[in-house]
Amino acid sequence: MSEFLLEMRDITKEFNGVKAIEGIHLSVRAGECVGLCGENGAGKSTLMKVLSAVYPYGTWSGTILWEGEELKARGIRETEAVGIVIIHQELMMVPHLSVAENIFLGQEMTTAGGFVDYDGMNARAGALMARLKMPDIKVALPVSSYSVGKQQLVEIAKALNKNAKLLILDEPTSSLTARETRTLLDLIKEFKARGMACVYISHKLDEVAEIADRVTVIRDGTHVATRPMAELSTDQIITLMVGREMKNLYPREPHAIGDVVFEARGITCWDTINTSRKLVDDVSFKLRAGEILGLAGLVGAGRTDLAMKLFGCFAGESEGRTFLDGREVVVKEPADAVRLGICMIPEDRKRHGIVPLMGVGYNITLAVLSRFARGSLIDSESELAAIHKEIARMHIKTAEPLQPIASLSGGNQQKAVVAKMLMTMPKVLVMDEPTRGIDVGAKYEMYKLIFELALQGVAVLMISSELSEVLGISDRVLVMGEGRIKGDFPNEKLSQEQILAAALGKPTTAAA
Repeated sequence: MSEFLLEMRDITKEFNGVKAIEGIHLSVRAGECVGLCGENGAGKSTLMKVLSAVYPYGTWSGTILWEGEELKARGIRETEAVGIVIIHQELMMVPHLSVAENIFLGQEMTTAGGFVDYDGMNARAGALMARLKMPDIKVALPVSSYSVGKQQLVEIAKALNKNAKLLILDEPTSSLTARETRTLLDLIKEFKARGMACVYISHKLDEVAEIADRVTVIRDGTHVATRPMAELSTDQIITLMVGREMKNLYPREPHAIGDVVFEARGITCWDTINTSRKLVDDVSFKLRAGEILGLAGLVGAGRTDLAMKLFGCFAGESEGRTFLDGREVVVKEPADAVRLGICMIPEDRKRHGIVPLMGVGYNITLAVLSRFARGSLIDSESELAAIHKEIARMHIKTAEPLQPIASLSGGNQQKAVVAKMLMTMPKVLVMDEPTRGIDVGAKYEMYKLIFELALQGVAVLMISSELSEVLGISDRVLVMGEGRIKGDFPNEKLSQEQILAAALGKPTTAAA
C-alpha cells in the first residue's frame, strides 16, 4: 500500500503543441496539506484541472495514482466519486438558488415519490453549516444573501457533502476578510486532523506557511522543488517561484509630485437597496500629478463605491462635483471618464474588466478601437501590431494574441485589463485592488509599473486592502471608514497601526 493518498507522476499537458506543464510531480498523504506555489501562468490551475478531470484522461500524459491504483477519470463526476473535490478561485454558485440547493446541486435528495426532498436537504445543509461553525446561515435563503466569505464556506459545505478525501483550494482567501480567512484556515487544520488531505494554492505565503506540511513549487510549467515547510522561509519560496532573490518587494523610485490635477468635492453615494443609507458620505480629496495616493479602509468602508462613482459606473443615486485640471467635469458614464483621461482598473476583473470569450488582444484594444478605425472598418494590421506591443510590454503569458482571455491565469487577465486602460493614456488612473489574486512576481511588476506611471506624471489613486502594499508604494494615504474620510496622512513613518486606528476612530480633518 502506498504511503500517499495521491501521486501525480510526470504530468504533461499541451495546448496546440505548446506545453503548459511538463513532467510535473505532486504527492499528498492523508491528513497532509501541500502548498502549491508558482507565479501566475506557471501551470498550477492546469495541473489541478488535470487532477480533477476538467481535462479528462487521454488529453494529457503521465500517471495519476489514487490510493495506490491508477486513476483514469474522464470527467469531474468520476473524480468527485472517489473523493477529489476542487473549490475554484471563482465561486461556482447559482445566486438565486438557496444555500441548501447550491450544496446539493446535481445531487438532490428525493422523497419516495421521486420529488425533491427540500426538508431533508435543508436539515442536512443546516448540519453542515453547524459543523463549519456557521449556524447563523439560513440555508433556505438565496446564497446571494450572503457575503463572498460566507459563500466560500458554502463551497466547503458542498465538498463535505461529497465526502471529500482530498480538498483542492485555489486562492480561497483572495476575497475574504481577515476574520473569514481565520475561520477558513482553522477549518483546514480541523480537516487535516480528521485525515482529510488538502492542496492549497495561494499567493499569500504567510497562509501557506501556517497550514502546509510540504510545499511544491512549479515555474514555467516545470517542477522546481518539493520540500517540507519547516525547512523553508517565505523568502525562499519566493526565490524558488521567480528564479531570483527578491530583496525588496516595493521598488520605490523618487518621482516629482506636481500640481493638483484632479479634485473630488462632496461625493455622496446612496445604497441601491436601503436608499436612506449613505455608502459614501461627503468625501472630498485632491490628487496631484505624479502622486500615488493610497486609499485604505476596512471592508464596507465605501472605497469601491467611491471609485465607481468617479468612473461614472455607480449604480445607485449619487451626487458630488469633480474637477480635472481646475475645470469642473461631468462624468455620467465610463465613456465620459475615458474621454477625459480618467480611467479605472476594477476590483472584480471577471465581471467588470474583461469580455471572457473574446481574445486577449481584442480585450486590450477594446477601449481605443477608434484609434484603428479606417472609415467603417478596423485596420487589423495596425491593431495586431499594437496588441503584440502591449503583450510584450506587460509580459502577458498567452499562447497567441487571440486566445480567449478567460483561459489565462488571473494574473495575466489582470495585466491585460491594465494594458487596456493604459492604451487610453490616462491623466488619472484609479486602481481598485490591482494586485488581488496575483503572485509575488506579478505584484512586483505591477508596483514597478505604478512608479513608472508616476514618473510620467500620471496621478494614481490606488485602493488596497493590504496595508503593507499601501505603505509600500503610496506617497500619501487616505483612510476611509463608514463612508467618510477619517484620515489623510503623508506616508512618512506611517504605520499599519495608525491606519487601522484612523479607520476605526473618529473622522479627522483631511489635508488640502
